[in-house]
Amino acid sequence: MKWYHYVATFFAGVFLVNALPHFFHGISGDPFPSPFSHPPGKGLSSPLVNVLWGCLNLLVGYILLVISKASPKNKLSMLVLFLAILAISIQMSFAFMDKVKF
Repeated sequence: MKWYHYVATFFAGVFLVNALPHFFHGISGDPFPSPFSHPPGKGLSSPLVNVLWGCLNLLVGYILLVISKASPKNKLSMLVLFLAILAISIQMSFAFMDKVKF
């Protein structure tokens, strides 16, 4: 694999993980922050906006994963994918810490 395949693998992981909270909050009918809220990323967007944003992130992540040629046979590509998932998950845990109250 070329170096840019690993970059695509990393960003595929970022987009795929970012799809999860938006999609799950959206299908649950809960408002959740998105880039389209006011102020962006701080206010709450409607469930419909979050479902659409989650699906777009899922599509982009899938396209990047296909382009990246990541494969379980290539251990380095799987490590890059895991590191992206870990990095964005930790970042999101801090970013959304105070956004959702149960």
